[in-house]
Amino acid sequence: MVEEETVKKRFPFFEAGLRRALIGEGTYKEFPVDQELIREQQYIRSFPIVIEGLIKVCRTDEAGKELLLYYLKAGEVCTVSLICCMDRTRSRVKAVTEEPTSVILVPVENLDQWLTRFQTWKEYVMHSMQQRFDELLETIESMAFMKMDERLEKFFTDRFRSTGAMVYEGSHQQIAHALNSSREVISRLLKQMERKGLVTLSRNRVDYAPLCDKSY
Repeated sequence: MVEEETVKKRFPFFEAGLRRALIGEGTYKEFPVDQELIREQQYIRSFPIVIEGLIKVCRTDEAGKELLLYYLKAGEVCTVSLICCMDRTRSRVKAVTEEPTSVILVPVENLDQWLTRFQTWKEYVMHSMQQRFDELLETIESMAFMKMDERLEKFFTDRFRSTGAMVYEGSHQQIAHALNSSREVISRLLKQMERKGLVTLSRNRVDYAPLCDKSY
């Protein structure tokens, strides 16, 4: 059971009635790393609102390659899943935890009810949709106009903006999946970045603090 004070701290802009509804009508759950919360092609029965942790939202093609769309951090909701809930359609994305994550799962029926009951919920959903739309545009633009080395740098700086983290714990293959590239290409570009002093590489670990210092 999530504490009311935790919800109030995470969502100070929610009206009191909405916070009570979130606690009383939602289900609090904790998930380990690499847990799939939403699968592609499933009907969504409840949507997650992140309390703590980090979730990646991505698409997978027929060959199993992933395309990272955006991250969900504490206080955020997956608006693609909200749209599927509204339309009662199957999910077009999958959502996977990137670190230990706690969420409140809200039944799909509550989405429409809360939009009419709570003004702050309506404002929250609309703001989330605008934010996700902007991020998806950035993803499309990076794929269309940026070289892979630029996309790789953006992958790390976006992660820093989303989480504040300066270290990536994971394999080169996982980064390649996220950028819809190959492990060989990503490994070669990471070595180039290391020679430039932008990252420090070790087994399943990329320290990109110098890149963040350069970008900010």
